Amino acid sequence: MDKPKTGILAGIRKYGKNYLYAMIVAALMAVVGNIATLLGPNQLSRITNLISKGLRGSIDLQAIGQIVLVLAIIYAVGAIMSYGQGYIMATVSQAFTRDLRNNVSHKINRLPLTYFDEHDEGDTLSRVTNDLDTFGQSLNQSLGTLISSVVLIVGSIIMMTYTNWILSLTAVVSAVLGMTITVLLLRKSQGYFTSQQQQLAEVSGYVEEIYSGHEVVKLYNDTDNAVKTFTSLNTKLYNSVWKSQFLSGIMQPLMTFIGNFGYVAVSVVGALLVLNGTASIGVIVAFMVFVRIFTQPLSQITQAFSSLQSAQAAFRRVLDFLDEDEASTDEQGVATIERASGKIDFDHVNFEYEPGEPIIKDFSAHVKPGQKVAIVGPTGAGKTTLISLLMKFYQYQGGTIKLDDQDIANLSAADVRSQFDMVLQDAWLFEDTVMANLKYNQPDIPDETVYKATEVVGLDHFIKTLPDGYDTVLDDSVSLSVGQKQLMTIARALVRNKPMLILDEATSSVDTRTEEQLQKAMDVLTKGRTSLVIAHRLSTIKNADNILVLNYGEVIESGTHDELIAADGFYANLYNSQFESLTA
Repeated sequence: MDKPKTGILAGIRKYGKNYLYAMIVAALMAVVGNIATLLGPNQLSRITNLISKGLRGSIDLQAIGQIVLVLAIIYAVGAIMSYGQGYIMATVSQAFTRDLRNNVSHKINRLPLTYFDEHDEGDTLSRVTNDLDTFGQSLNQSLGTLISSVVLIVGSIIMMTYTNWILSLTAVVSAVLGMTITVLLLRKSQGYFTSQQQQLAEVSGYVEEIYSGHEVVKLYNDTDNAVKTFTSLNTKLYNSVWKSQFLSGIMQPLMTFIGNFGYVAVSVVGALLVLNGTASIGVIVAFMVFVRIFTQPLSQITQAFSSLQSAQAAFRRVLDFLDEDEASTDEQGVATIERASGKIDFDHVNFEYEPGEPIIKDFSAHVKPGQKVAIVGPTGAGKTTLISLLMKFYQYQGGTIKLDDQDIANLSAADVRSQFDMVLQDAWLFEDTVMANLKYNQPDIPDETVYKATEVVGLDHFIKTLPDGYDTVLDDSVSLSVGQKQLMTIARALVRNKPMLILDEATSSVDTRTEEQLQKAMDVLTKGRTSLVIAHRLSTIKNADNILVLNYGEVIESGTHDELIAADGFYANLYNSQFESLTA
């Protein structure tokens, strides 16, 4: 059963409640500012009547001067209120967007790995960038305008009705026709705005994917297909954007037409009232201003609603992301563990990604402190999945996994992961100094410890040849080979010095000579630690204390390298097959 999605208003209350009071203040400032604007036409009417009266006698300059002073005060107050409202809305919209971006960032760290297995990276990136930017800009530009426009419309109708109900009715009826058409267009365009954000995410995701794999695209001469696919996605985005922008764009000329029609209608009806002696010229002048005040916000409302549709579509995607189910919350475990001795026990562990499709079947293994245990098997056997279960990236459905006789279900994920160092197949370095990379998340480690680690793995000389040595920032200007990057991650693990170590295909991406250098470094790294090693190159785990042979999620053989070779079973065939391809 799908979890109900958070509504737009509920999302604003949930994630923007700190800014509601500021929005209310901005709304009140808009009310005050627009009331000041609405008082202006009446003063103009008084001036017009005084001048008309003066043309038949003497002009009361003192009275006109007082009215002009009142007008100046009114418009000054209106300007100050408008500035204050604009300042508050700009601050609120950007602060709200900043908080949403923080929420998304924190959410990413709480999502299970299954979410990233099922969703495109570009789509997630688009929610953090494109959708949040669209929401922030539209909120800033449209919400304040919408508040002001509603106040002006309601206020102008009241003032027009108070001044002359016949002319008021004329102006309102002419506007109702335009608003009816506008509402129909808004309803039609909403789907296109939603589609626009979705298509934008797909384009962003595809571009990110193609650029990251640019060398593969070139190597396989797939440029034409890549361009064709991008063109197709880009065309869909163009169609969605064109339709949404076209429908929202025709609202402005439509409302301009309605405004002009209102002017004509008020002028004709007003002329008849003046001829009948039921209205003065001052009233007609005031009404011409009122019609402008009345029709202008109608046009602004259509623009605001058009922009808010983009904001709503973008905010909907952000809320959907924030509503995603999180990984099990175990920030505070029942038990704690300071520094494990290195004992690991798997007891009858079962796991499946999809119901009815088991990946790990009744897996049991017992690792003693300081042992080096290798897990081997064909691709898809479940090797990396076992490590993911041990690190609490996924929740297993049966059995237990223990560290130092403590069930990891009773330990927080942070406690479990703090006991391990990991060296993975893909060496991950971020854009910072060499020293910061080697001390990652542990800045208090002494520099001397880092120097010793790099000397042990044979990396110290290379680092000293860099422009700024250990202070060199690893950006695009610094070229590192795959082997050098992997040595960096090995040195990082040596610096961290946790009691247990996981090596997941750490040498599979390098040549044989580099592998020898990495193997020496890893021998130093594994010394005195409990080590779990996943390797396709079986020659790298010949010195393991125990080798677990995994196939279809089950242990089918176990023992030392010599014992398994002597048994002439699955492992022996797997090991010998590596050399058959070389001698064929």
